[in-house]
Amino acid sequence: MIEKAAAFSYYNKGSRIRNLIHYLKYKGVREIGYELGRIYGLSLKASGFTDDIDLIIPVPLHPAKKRIRGFNQSETISMGIADVAHLPLDVKSLARTIVSVTQTKRSRYERWTNVEGIFQVVDPLSISGKHILLVDDVITTGSTIESCTNALLKFEGVKVSVVALAFAVV
Repeated sequence: MIEKAAAFSYYNKGSRIRNLIHYLKYKGVREIGYELGRIYGLSLKASGFTDDIDLIIPVPLHPAKKRIRGFNQSETISMGIADVAHLPLDVKSLARTIVSVTQTKRSRYERWTNVEGIFQVVDPLSISGKHILLVDDVITTGSTIESCTNALLKFEGVKVSVVALAFAVV
């Protein structure tokens, strides 16, 4: 069960946040992720959202996809949030173990089956008993977040809250 969840903005055709996220993901402008993460992190901190969070984990990319893109956009967003919220960032405990195809043109059901069981906790001791803030760039159907959360919640005392820069209305 997810403890709490928030999104910074709606993600829809023609929106500024959509354009910014496209520049981040597909044009490699990493500074956008970090700066949006800082802005969002200040808002999360001021609202008390991060008060009981122990560590931040970005939704991981598969290593092959990370090599192609050169970075993980959720990780750059997480860096900005971590800096202003003064929280540790953990990029090693959760891993994407299976390469999945892009979700962009898939139905809700196809998205869910595409990411089912593809995440694995690599270091259970580092997350045991912790309240984790899971960070993604865009939540569309919630399939990726659900798959990550299911992997994390297998371990004793783990709680998961979720934030994303944007939430797409489908």
